[in-house]
Amino acid sequence: MSMPALFRGRLSIPVIGSPLFIISVPDLVIAQCKAGVVGSFPSLNARPPELLDEWLARITEELAAYDRAHPDKPSAPFAVNQIVHKSNNRLDHDMQLCAKYKVPMIISSLGAREELNQAVHGWGGIVFHDVINQKFAHKAIEKGADGLILVAAGAGGHAGTISPLAFVAETRKWFDGPIALSGAIGNGKAIRAARILGADFAYIGSAFIATKEANAVEKYKEMIAGSTADDIVYSNLFTGVHGNYLKPSILAAGMDPENLPTSDPSKMNFGTDASGERAKPKAWKEIWGSGQGIGSVDGVVPAAEMIARFKKEYDEAIDPPL
Repeated sequence: MSMPALFRGRLSIPVIGSPLFIISVPDLVIAQCKAGVVGSFPSLNARPPELLDEWLARITEELAAYDRAHPDKPSAPFAVNQIVHKSNNRLDHDMQLCAKYKVPMIISSLGAREELNQAVHGWGGIVFHDVINQKFAHKAIEKGADGLILVAAGAGGHAGTISPLAFVAETRKWFDGPIALSGAIGNGKAIRAARILGADFAYIGSAFIATKEANAVEKYKEMIAGSTADDIVYSNLFTGVHGNYLKPSILAAGMDPENLPTSDPSKMNFGTDASGERAKPKAWKEIWGSGQGIGSVDGVVPAAEMIARFKKEYDEAIDPPL
């Protein structure tokens, strides 16, 4: 396994908080980083586009101030997620701002681009690319990504279908660089399991929706805390890419989660209008994504409290006696 120098001495546990659409905002990212896990957000969350400059300035300045006050326990680095899909008309603008602030880590999604990786390396950053199979994993590394995020079965967002056990094992046959594993990770034991499988990091998203700092309505947070893996539906209807969603939110929108139509992937659109808003059917506004690991989430708490629980569980995780 390979732990990049960027993270050494800066993590309380080997966790990357995944970038959550709408939900990940500076409050959450800063709280995650101060508690010793990588905080991240999609650049598209900053709307209008000009807001991204303010977000990056705030995150950079607050974490630098924290590090000066805590030289023996500095914050974890932060990351910005870039959607590389051709429909994202903000990519060039957002990458220019990431270059301005020398963002330490970029998480790229929905397309691997050699020029993006080269640009990030030019300012001293690293790139992790998220993938759902070996074809995309090989392509990402061939185009210069530094690390891989293996989005396995059970993950929230645009989830894959491969078992995490198989996904990590097969990737480690040919790749000795850093790997983050995503898929139903909601407690410290699961983080430990990801490491035992051969991943360097656990990649956690859904659990962080149920935190005080998350930019989600209370009903969404409470639904995360009150649901289990049985409440997750896998569908490509809402974005054109298969992902996992909360069944109660689909029912509340008046749809039958057992009989959802199939979407046309060619209709995916990550572009924004002049105000910076994403085009999205009104009927889908409150369709809420989630992975299968939420059965480990019992309430809405501050991010630091959740991370402290993860660390305690991670430290206590040992093989039971035979």
